[in-house]
Amino acid sequence: MNTTGRLFRLTTFGESHGEAVGGVIDGCPAGLSIDMEAVEHDVQRRRPGQSTYTSPRNEKDSVRFLSGLFQGVTTGAPIAFIIENRDVHSEDYDHLSRVFRPGHADYTYFCKYGFRDPRGGGRSSARETAVRVVGGAVAKQLLAPLGIDCRAYTSQIGCVQLPKDLSARYSREIVEASPVRCPDPSISAQMEAEIAAAQSACDSVGGIINCHIGGVPAGWGEPIYDKLHAALGAAMLSINAAKGVEIGEGFALASMRGSEANDQMTTDDADNITFCSNHAGGISGGISTGQDIHLRIAFKPTPTIGQEQQTINENGEVVLLAAKGRHDPCVVPRAVPVVEAMAWLTLADAFLASRTDRIE
Repeated sequence: MNTTGRLFRLTTFGESHGEAVGGVIDGCPAGLSIDMEAVEHDVQRRRPGQSTYTSPRNEKDSVRFLSGLFQGVTTGAPIAFIIENRDVHSEDYDHLSRVFRPGHADYTYFCKYGFRDPRGGGRSSARETAVRVVGGAVAKQLLAPLGIDCRAYTSQIGCVQLPKDLSARYSREIVEASPVRCPDPSISAQMEAEIAAAQSACDSVGGIINCHIGGVPAGWGEPIYDKLHAALGAAMLSINAAKGVEIGEGFALASMRGSEANDQMTTDDADNITFCSNHAGGISGGISTGQDIHLRIAFKPTPTIGQEQQTINENGEVVLLAAKGRHDPCVVPRAVPVVEAMAWLTLADAFLASRTDRIE
């Protein structure tokens, strides 16, 4: 599947070293004025070459819209766009043309298709996530007027981590001031050192991103097989290198008693229903409670590293590989805007579904 969403749908296409990557957004309501500068801003947050802790690939990542807009306003037709690939060094991957990188999708793509594009990983490359950020930027402009806010930040790199606080909300300015998108300057410096140490050892390191979503009203999401947290989880796990997702307290709930885990309910001075806690992370029974939604997403280390490792080639022969090329020593800093984009896309879909659930 190259499409995410049911009502607000994004289909992506393109490979890392092809002419371009791009997408088609279908289901976006007509009459939405698109702020092109805001779209470009989000895409630039993801692009490579931002710092010494990201891939040195130098892509301008300028978005060109092809359809679905008239004078900057959505028409209701499919919105097609492309991002051209300019800085490709395909020859860097010649040594990988018949070798499977450990931990990479090389082997599984070959098993599925009997063929693969080794240039930058082809379709399995995180280059595809640039398209998701464009889709997420459009979804954000649909939802932000409703008072919905989505912010992600780096909470852990390797063994260096922020204290766990699901209720913490940080300004985007503080997050973006850090090269690794960690809101605490002292811990950010430790995270930077962790990445630098991995780099110097020709290695890589993983981490965790926290995502905080506010303003979602109660009642979004579908029961049973299309629960809101299941949709968010699937969206996050579709991101390259993502290996785990927690909603609310997540795995910590397994060690609690029901009396601790339950979010007891009350009313405020205006007789509005409120909760005394938010261990569930803003979703209960697969449907939003009206509380803030909290996600934590774990990312594995980048599989392509310069250290020599044992693997096999397409002939089944055991070989040693020390990979070359331009790769992020840690995917987490650039994955922050991708996490936000996937959250916006999922919520846009849930919003449109909420409008069709019942006839007023």
